[in-house]
Amino acid sequence: MGMLDGKVAIITGATSGIGARTAELFVEEGARVLFTGRRRPEGEALQQRLGKAARFEQADATVEADWKRVLDQALAQFGRLDCLFNNAGGPAPTGSITGIPVEGFDAAMALLVRSVMLGMKHAAPVMMRQCSGSIVNNGSIAAHLAGYSSSMVYAAAKAAVNHLSRCVAMELGEHNVRVNSVSPGLIATGIMPKALGMEAGKADRLVAELAPRYARMQPIPRAGAPDDIAQCVLWLASEHSSFVNGTDIVVDGGMIGGRMYSPQQEGLKQMKAALGL
Repeated sequence: MGMLDGKVAIITGATSGIGARTAELFVEEGARVLFTGRRRPEGEALQQRLGKAARFEQADATVEADWKRVLDQALAQFGRLDCLFNNAGGPAPTGSITGIPVEGFDAAMALLVRSVMLGMKHAAPVMMRQCSGSIVNNGSIAAHLAGYSSSMVYAAAKAAVNHLSRCVAMELGEHNVRVNSVSPGLIATGIMPKALGMEAGKADRLVAELAPRYARMQPIPRAGAPDDIAQCVLWLASEHSSFVNGTDIVVDGGMIGGRMYSPQQEGLKQMKAALGL
């Protein structure tokens, strides 16, 4: 028996990476899934792999009219909505605050924050009528500490996502609708190359090359994988987490837990040697 048997989910930004793996896992666990993204070829290919339990709808998560259409399609096809995973995202302007382009800032905030707000705005009435539902928003460890993203704008946007999730959880919890966020660490997807200016398709193909670099950057000696986040989202979407609300779960292999042990010990050895001890 699957963890999501009989449930219906919408997943945004699901044409690659975390979103695609979450759609696969939800179907494996018994859910019917409507997933969205802006890249039609990738979306249609994933729908073909997932079969009749999944439907791809090309949509831009920053556009309210697209959200209305997506919700209408989900209700027309499946009759209800049990989970929303607001996963759509992408890179934001990098560099000094002195050089951030206003149009880049606005576009990043639309993609990373407005999309989440719109998803909750349009999913909430459906779930409130049902007196049930789970909304999961994709945050980031960059929301917790400065310096964990190539972009301070991205970090600020994700901090907004995490706090907006808590604020909305206080309202919707009164209707038995839960809102939580998950904050990934270094996950081997194409988002870093995209942030540095690489074309999306090429960036996605570089994942295998990124993994060994990421593996050295947190106590758990491997790169994070999309499945690590998908498993957390699955739990938050399921009844196993029915008393979890207004929480952010960090999935980062311990990256923001503190200083790594071995480099710290090496530093102590050097200090002792310098002191002649």
